[in-house]
Amino acid sequence: MTKTMMVALAGAATLGFAAMPVAAQEITEDAPFSGIYFGAAGGYDVQPNDEGSSILFDRNLDGRFGDAVTTAAGANAFSPGFCNGAARSSTAPAVGGRGCRNDKDNTAYYARVGIDQQRGNIVVGVVGEFGKSNIRDSVTAFSTTPAFYTMTRDLDWEASIRGRVGYAVNTTLFYGTFGAGYARINRDFYSSNTANAYAQSGKKNQFGITGGGGIEQKLGKNISVGMEYMFHQYQDDDARILVTRGTQPANNPFVLAPNTAGTAFKRSDDNFRWHSLRGTVAFRF
Repeated sequence: MTKTMMVALAGAATLGFAAMPVAAQEITEDAPFSGIYFGAAGGYDVQPNDEGSSILFDRNLDGRFGDAVTTAAGANAFSPGFCNGAARSSTAPAVGGRGCRNDKDNTAYYARVGIDQQRGNIVVGVVGEFGKSNIRDSVTAFSTTPAFYTMTRDLDWEASIRGRVGYAVNTTLFYGTFGAGYARINRDFYSSNTANAYAQSGKKNQFGITGGGGIEQKLGKNISVGMEYMFHQYQDDDARILVTRGTQPANNPFVLAPNTAGTAFKRSDDNFRWHSLRGTVAFRF
């Protein structure tokens, strides 16, 4: 979704709120929010600050992470440290700065279908959504080689089904919503170290939770617009990178004896979470 489309959605919502007196005159039905509707939502997604995130290591492949990766001389091979973003270049902290870019906040767009039932001022319903967010979340480790190792994740698609409960004042609805999400999370890995060999595992879809609230304003019998805040969270602790010797010598820190099979990487932050602020538009039957 382009920024122009986002502005158009927000503008439509603003015009809708400005038109409240007119809408109240045109809509006289007793339950204006009852029925089936189709619609769309679009806006901007922001990730919380994940400062302090890092990459954890399983040096002896026993399934327990938190091991130290050391050189043949016994020094910490990752003493330059970590950053909560993607590496910009092969420059490591030890030779002139972290060189990391911030996580990518970006646009999102969804289609939705739902049904509401209004009794008096109370509105109860169910809504289903399917769409995509363009955010990206990364973490990077820097070794003394120097080299960087970046693990990243983004969203291929997200589906959710949520309950919705609200309070209607004439043709304006204030509501909260909460439910289950299901997402395909893309996980990737890249490194400036091309001599070791890497094998990636743990790619699969994830269940999560979504919730938030908003305001919806009817512009006529069938059209409504609104503004909405949503929170999304997915448990994402399955991604693993196995680093093996490749063309490196036998004293490479990832394959030092007696554990010569390699070293596993995982992210320290198990949750993939973000916030959404978006405009909505719906056609009601």
